[in-house]
Amino acid sequence: MTITDKSERDPIINVLRIGHGTLESSDLQKSRRFYEEVLGFEVIQTSHNSLLIRKGTEHTYVVVKGAAKRHPMGLLQHNGLDVASADEVDRAFAILQEVKEDYGLGSIRKPTHAHGDYSFYFTDCDDNWWEITATHPGGYAQDFGDPGADVWDLTGLHVFDDLKGNAQELHTHSPEFRAWAKERLSAGE
Repeated sequence: MTITDKSERDPIINVLRIGHGTLESSDLQKSRRFYEEVLGFEVIQTSHNSLLIRKGTEHTYVVVKGAAKRHPMGLLQHNGLDVASADEVDRAFAILQEVKEDYGLGSIRKPTHAHGDYSFYFTDCDDNWWEITATHPGGYAQDFGDPGADVWDLTGLHVFDDLKGNAQELHTHSPEFRAWAKERLSAGE
């Protein structure tokens, strides 16, 4: 397991925000249909070989037409989509199974509880991985505003016993881990 340390240096580049990411598409029309009809994204076509998509925030993805045969995205490079509840996760899972053929979806994994959330993963028609997840209001970004983050942030915490005797189970997004860390560290351990 690796624990990192916060840097004390000022940033070299004055970045304002993470503004966009890039996804590859083998068929822009097919991809656009998926983004609009399945995920409800806003979509505009910015050139003959690109789309711009977004949902719920100002962060955008540029979808670029690539080669017909491309490298699939790895599961760890997935894109997270927040829904309101575990019931919505189950509903989305059932719907995607029903429309899988219509939209050219690939793998659809069963919902599970992991890292404090309830979610499932699937691949779209371009082999991009997506995660449908029920998380707390504000999603992962809320973690940055948590007033207890100085307690449960693993940064600088180099020696400790985890919750289940298995370091791979730790994930600071998990409410169980946060409660454990706050209790443990407030006791001076």
